[in-house]
Order: sequence, then structure tokens, then C-alpha cells
Amino acid sequence: MTASFLAPRPARGRLEVRGPQATAVLNGLLTNDVSTLAEGAGQWAAALTAKGRVIALLRVLRDEDRFLLDTDGAALPGLLAMLRKYVNPRLATVTDLSSTSLAVGVHGAGAAAALAPQVACAVDELEALAPMAGRHGTVDGTPVVVVRSPACAAPGFEVIGPTTTIESLIGALSAAGWATAAAGALETERILAGVPTWGIDMTEETIAQEAALDSLGALAFAKGCYTGQEVVARIHFRGHVNRLLRRLRATSPLAVGAVVRDAAGTEVGDVRSSVSTAEGSLAIAMVRREVPPGDTVRVVSESGETPAIVEALH
Repeated sequence: MTASFLAPRPARGRLEVRGPQATAVLNGLLTNDVSTLAEGAGQWAAALTAKGRVIALLRVLRDEDRFLLDTDGAALPGLLAMLRKYVNPRLATVTDLSSTSLAVGVHGAGAAAALAPQVACAVDELEALAPMAGRHGTVDGTPVVVVRSPACAAPGFEVIGPTTTIESLIGALSAAGWATAAAGALETERILAGVPTWGIDMTEETIAQEAALDSLGALAFAKGCYTGQEVVARIHFRGHVNRLLRRLRATSPLAVGAVVRDAAGTEVGDVRSSVSTAEGSLAIAMVRREVPPGDTVRVVSESGETPAIVEALH
């Protein structure tokens, strides 16, 4: 992985929610407390089914009189269906910006210094951004939003704006020597950051805590009701889930779909996403809670058996 890199995000879904009751509407649907967000602040949140299963993991940014929502492209249809079903347009409007906007990540050493002049911001203004917080900037006079990005293990920012504007920004940064990271390198960064992907690591069959969304900071336990809240609260206060997303680290490739077995040979999970690096292999797997971080498991596929160390995602 290069020390500094660009990460275009064309497959992400981006929504805008605004209106007199936008805060109340989102608070009744999402797992985190958006009412606590100050202007320019952001947070993780999730949309759940009534049974506490994950419809979407998203980032929420409060931007003046609106909220910007960013989610996996595969989760966008389900999230949109939920919002359109439950959001009264007299209280708030939901606009899909996915086809007219683009985001690009700028990560690694020197990210703030390289990005600041391109977005008409001071370097110290960018460096002062809290995690997931954002501020306004411009690219060639066009307004954009710059957000401290949690998408990669390497620190950095994402710039969101009209598609042609972000394409111009990518071109300018590329001309200045910033290379676009390969898909495998971005997957490594994502797994190291502990960010699960909807449709791969989790689906509508996955309970929020199984996806480690509590340790990610996407679940609020002291706010009022929201869809799926009863299940999430019951697990948090009275019980536990029987399996959890974990990171696996090995010296040999870990195949997606491979079976995870404990030291006794008992099947305890399966590999959901995987990437090979120069240092070895990383994966996200769903693993039984009885297998704690630090344990060694065996990952079994058609190509053979590989030992791997279990790690917490966060």
C-alpha cells in the first residue's frame, strides 16, 4: 500500500434529507442520535428492520439545514425504500444524489496539505476536523463538502460534490503525483479500519450487534424509539449475540466462503471478505462469540487449511 493515495467512491449511495422535521424523522428511523449533531458534525448510524436486522450502515453529516447520508451502493435501494415508506414529504424530503454527485478520498501522509489549496481551505482547518466532521470548500468556484473520512485505516478526507467537479479534482491531484489506489489496496484499508460492507459482510439477515455496529459507534442506547430499537436494546441490556464479525490475520490466502474451525475442529464461522497483501492475508469473518480475539482458528477451503489469528474489528 502506498503511503498516500486517492480513493474514488463511485459506487457509494448519497442522499440528502432536509425539512422542518428532518431531525425528528431520522431519529425515529436510525440507530444513532442525530439530534446531538452540531453543524458540521458526523456519526455512524444504521437503518434496521423491525427485527433489528441491518438494512444499511451509513454515515450521517449535519450540513446547515440538511443531513447528508452516505452508504454502500448495494444498501441504497433498501435504505431509499425505508425512507420513502416512512418519511412524510410534508415533514422532510429525501433526495437521491447518487447519480449527480461523486466522492473521492484523499488519504495518507500529506493529505491535508495536498487537498487544502484544491478546495480553498486552510491546512489547519482540515487537520482540525473531528472524525466524520465536515466543512464547506470550493473546487474551481463550485461548492463541495470536505469530510474527515473513516473509510480507510490511513487518515484522510473525502470530498463530495458534483460529478464533473470531483472528476476535475481527481485530475488535479493525479497531476500533482497522487495515485489512485488499486481495489485490493482499498480493501486492505477497509478491513484494517473495521468497516463492514453491506451485502458482503452483513445482510438483512444480520443483527446490528453481530455486525459489531455497537463497537463502531453506530448504536445509541440512551435515546428514544427507532425501528429495530427493541431488539437492539434487549441484546445490549439483557443478553448477547451468538456470533460477531471479526478480523482474521494469516500468512496464506483466506478464501471467501471458507469455513472457520476452532482448535477442536468445530465449525465456528465463515469468511465474508478477504484480501492478500505483501505481509499476508486479512479477512472479515462471522465467528462464534466463544472464540475470542487472540485465538488461533483454522480456515478451511477447497484449496487447503490455513491457520489465522482472530482480532476484534475495533
